[in-house]
This record gives sequence, structure tokens and C-alpha cells, in this order.
Amino acid sequence: MNAREKVMRVFERKEVPEGAMWTGHPSDDIIPLLADAWKIRPDREAVFNYLNDDIRWIGGVNCYHAPDGKPAFDYFWNMERGISLSCPGCFAECEEISEIEAYPWPDVSHFDFSEVIAQMDQHQDKMILGGIWSGFFQDLCNFFGMENYFVKMYTDPEVVEAATEHIVDYYVAANDKMLKETGHRSDVMFIGNDFGTQRNLMISPELFRKFVMPSLKRLIDVGKKHGKKVMVHSCGSIYQIIPDLIDAGVDILHPLQAQAYGMSAIELQQYKNDLAFVGGIDAQSFFVNASPQQIKDEVHRVKDILGPGLVVSPSHEELLGNVPPENILAMAEAARE
Repeated sequence: MNAREKVMRVFERKEVPEGAMWTGHPSDDIIPLLADAWKIRPDREAVFNYLNDDIRWIGGVNCYHAPDGKPAFDYFWNMERGISLSCPGCFAECEEISEIEAYPWPDVSHFDFSEVIAQMDQHQDKMILGGIWSGFFQDLCNFFGMENYFVKMYTDPEVVEAATEHIVDYYVAANDKMLKETGHRSDVMFIGNDFGTQRNLMISPELFRKFVMPSLKRLIDVGKKHGKKVMVHSCGSIYQIIPDLIDAGVDILHPLQAQAYGMSAIELQQYKNDLAFVGGIDAQSFFVNASPQQIKDEVHRVKDILGPGLVVSPSHEELLGNVPPENILAMAEAARE
């Protein structure tokens, strides 16, 4: 049984002879530290090989190539660029749908997936996470400014819905194109937004179901159309909408931010017959401060609670430079014990 077959069994919540593990996407600053500690090449693939990682995330985020070199979305179109999600974007003052229509929306024909296909072909023995990230919720926060976006759900709902429709139309078409062209090379469509804070959703469950869930369902349906399992990422506390995600067809939840309210392994256990899980090993503080043995003990504990449908992984895919290399190795070893 290779890694691809093993992880598929985990995603189907079936027992496997050896546990599965995903390192995530280690940050640029930790790669040289790991390379020095383990005496390997300073690149991610060398890290994955050293840890015998079961998964490769090969999405299409860098495959959009417009002839003029511009990105798919320019949140500060004809404006001075801001520096955070709170900065007003080019839709901040929009009150008419015509203003949304005037924006130069991207053309999915500018996607070129040849490089992605070549990468996927190198890792057919691994579980490949494909798909376009599709962070439409963050895009809307950028286009409007986060506070403006949430306020306009009340003051100008039709403007919010028009902008959402355009953005999600693009992601639906882009994912459809990618999954069609990459075909059998991947088994999972991996999409992500951050809907939660440390304590709760950023917006009420009612607003989420009105302004966000229909778009998420459209994207999930693309993955189902192409016979993929759908893995959804959201940091933060999203416990209130997990039943909605299950009803919409989500197969796998990532990354299980362990310190966020309602997101501990014990609290997520109630969904283990409906979902597979990727993550769950706290990366906010535990991964940084624990000993390797404590890491192993925690991995065993979480596996006992959420298994067999658990791929052991950090509770945030972007491991930072403050995580001791020996703790990452301990996670990888314990995942298979």
C-alpha cells in the first residue's frame, strides 16, 4: 500500500496498518533550519522526503498568467495600496451593482496548468491535494475592507452578493478547468478560507449561511462533479457551521485549530462518522514549547480520539521558524506508531 492508497483509506475512515502524516507547508524561514538540523537540501521536497510525508499539496494558485502580467484580482484598483484586510479596497464605497460590474474581472482562459501537471506526475504514489485555493471570503474582505464587507451585508446586501457572485464564478470556472485538465492525477480538491477567530466565527451563523455558504456549496459541487473528495480549510473557531459543511458535502476538515473555542479533538469527535480530519496538533504554542515526548503523547491522544479518519498534521499548515526540528520529527514518528 503506497501513501496515496493509505491516505485514501484514512479519508474513507477505514483502518490502516500505519498512520498518515502531512507536514503542511513549512514557512520559508524554517526550511534552512530544518536542513541544517537534518543535514539535507534546503528545500521543501527534501523536508518531505526526510519525514516520509504522505501528502503533496499541488494547487494552481500560481498558474494564472494574464498577458499584461497583472494578477487575477487587484483589490486596490485605481487606489493606493493598503496593507491589511481592514484597509478599504476598491469596493469600499460601492452602493450600486453597476460599480461592481465595471471592475475588470479576470479571464480563466489565462490559466496554464502544464507545470502543475508535471509536478503531479512526479508524485503519483502520494496523496495529492489539487484545486485552486478559492479564498473568496478573504477576497471580499480585501475588495471592501473587512469592516465594510461585514457592514454592507446589512446596508448593501445586493452589492455584496454581486461581488461574491463574480469572484466565485471565477473560482468555479478555474477549479473546473484545473480538475478537468489534471484528471486522475489528484484525488482531493483542497479549498480554503479563514472564517473563524480564536473564539467564534467572524460573522454570525445566520449571515454565514446567507452570504457565504451558497458560494462554498458551489465550489464543493465542482469537486464532486469531478469525482474528488473535498477538503476545506478554515482556521479559527468554526464549530457552529460544521454541520452545514457536512450537509454541503465536505469530506475532510483542515486544520482543526486546537486552541480555538469548540475545536479540540474531544469536541470534534462527534463528527468522526461524517468527516475525516487533517491537523489537530496545536501549532500556536504547544508545538513550540513541548518536548518531543510530549508531542508524541499528544499525537497518540488525538489519534485515539479522531481516528481512524485522521491525518496527523499541525493545526496550521505554515510551520514557523520557532518550531524545534525535533518536535516536527517527533510528530512524524508518532503518526506512524
